[in-house]
Amino acid sequence: MFGMLKPCSHGAEKYGIDPAQWRAHMCGLCLGLRDRQGQLARAATNTDAIVLSVLTEAQLAAPMRRTTAGPCALRGMQRAEVAAADSPGVLLASTASLLLGSAKIRDHVEDRDGSVLTRRPMARVSNRWANGARSQAARIGLDIEPLVAAISSQSELERNASTGSLDALTVPTQICAAEFFAHTAVLAGQRDNIEPMREAGKHFGRIAHLADAVEDFEDDLANGRFNPLAATGTDLPEAYDILRQSDSDLRRAVAAAELADIPTVRWILLDPLTALMRRLGTGVGAPIAHVCNTSHDHSAHSHHPGGPRRLPPRPRPGLAESIGLLVGGYCTGYACCADHRRPCSGEPKPAWWKGGCGNCCRDCCADCGCGKKRKKKKGSGNGGGPECGCDGCCDCCDCSC
Repeated sequence: MFGMLKPCSHGAEKYGIDPAQWRAHMCGLCLGLRDRQGQLARAATNTDAIVLSVLTEAQLAAPMRRTTAGPCALRGMQRAEVAAADSPGVLLASTASLLLGSAKIRDHVEDRDGSVLTRRPMARVSNRWANGARSQAARIGLDIEPLVAAISSQSELERNASTGSLDALTVPTQICAAEFFAHTAVLAGQRDNIEPMREAGKHFGRIAHLADAVEDFEDDLANGRFNPLAATGTDLPEAYDILRQSDSDLRRAVAAAELADIPTVRWILLDPLTALMRRLGTGVGAPIAHVCNTSHDHSAHSHHPGGPRRLPPRPRPGLAESIGLLVGGYCTGYACCADHRRPCSGEPKPAWWKGGCGNCCRDCCADCGCGKKRKKKKGSGNGGGPECGCDGCCDCCDCSC
């Protein structure tokens, strides 16, 4: 499973939302892929595509139909109420997952990643998923051929990257995300929202493309892979400025569609984008934020006492890795605590999500270098740790768990 949106369970509590809503949409997408494309297609589950189901439901007059899913090992063999696999939002999300999954596998094949023996089977899977996306798009009235053509143009754009612009390289992603977002309004019967949602999708696509480029920058250079920033001579601070502008424009578009104040949209789309932006900002000297707390508005160019930090390298998963991640990863529920990283330093802390947010602020002030002592208050957070705060020295120290 892949994607950049990872909502936090503590944000759900803040908005008074049942965290199981995330699982309801995710499991509905996963089961919809299985029912129409087979078990292997579940590996195409894209956490970003889930937002399409959420946005569709947010614009409907009534919630989407739920069905009872049977026991699943990824839910601890528990049954669950999930979004119906044949509901419009889930069909749209599964179409996006199949199309993007197909493109991702084809990229690995063209880049000659993995063993020679795996390339032909991977190509067959890519073609099967692309055909599945066409079939499902037809069911919901989405013309997918312009999106397929846009994705196919990406290789040519990359070959001519040295003579083009960074924005031109992100156009295929922008086109795909824009049409998928716009179609949420079509499926919900909200004609006035089509253009605002198309604009929001355009900027979401740009953010997704550039965020991936920023995170993979050093790893791509070290391994001789294509990176749009290196190819166009764009430095990290400049890329981050573009990301900030797109994030701002996306929020204006969502507000124009009158969705910005809907709790599920804030929890599953807007807050994770805030956390993503601030986590990426650590690589160019901007502060990091905890996903639970997005109320602070620090300047994106304010500097951390320790100076700019290097983003940890993120490996690019192949087909087998994607399947393994599906089995052992996010399908257990939702990601938490800013992508399972220590809020101030970005250090991976895989076990923290098990304890909730009670320990998220531990040693925060020491990491921030503010010289203040962490205050302990009465009571405890979800994980049993003390509530904490250090007079606002850093965002992650006053998370409202």
